[in-house]
Amino acid sequence: MAVSQKHMEEITQAAESSDAGGQYLTFMLAGEEYGVEILKVQEIKGWDTATPIPNTPDYVLGVLNLRGAVVPIIDLRKRFSLESVPYGATTVVIVVKMAHEDQERTVGLVVDAVADVYRLEGGEIQPPPDMGGAVHTEFVRGLATVEEKMVILLEIDRLIDFRGMQAESKAPAKAETDA
Repeated sequence: MAVSQKHMEEITQAAESSDAGGQYLTFMLAGEEYGVEILKVQEIKGWDTATPIPNTPDYVLGVLNLRGAVVPIIDLRKRFSLESVPYGATTVVIVVKMAHEDQERTVGLVVDAVADVYRLEGGEIQPPPDMGGAVHTEFVRGLATVEEKMVILLEIDRLIDFRGMQAESKAPAKAETDA
């Protein structure tokens, strides 16, 4: 299902609203609905090929030039260890502002499709369940039931370990040795 221009305009207006606190932009990944704080969303754009950067984690597709700013592009399916699928007409990049060590970084998140915008009050958001350490929930802010479906709310500031990426990109390539 392609996102209509009208729907995209409604989402953009909601993001620009001064009363956007408690609003979440939701999107689809592998049939599940996820949400991010709308105040963190800078823009939504159609998928465009990213320029690959060597020695980055596999979930980093590369970079895009967005109005003069070079922005890393993250495939959330890969980041969440979900099955990869071909990008289609509904695939979009959600450009977000992430906080990292007292700095804001702009990052693009590739998702299957944009879903909606919901206003959620604090009491409607449940903490992530304790999975006993078997499942990593560091990216999950909480869960909310909206229109009889579960929405997973993400803590996007924790999606990327920029220190780890920098260390990985500075590490020399592994040399293969014969035993």
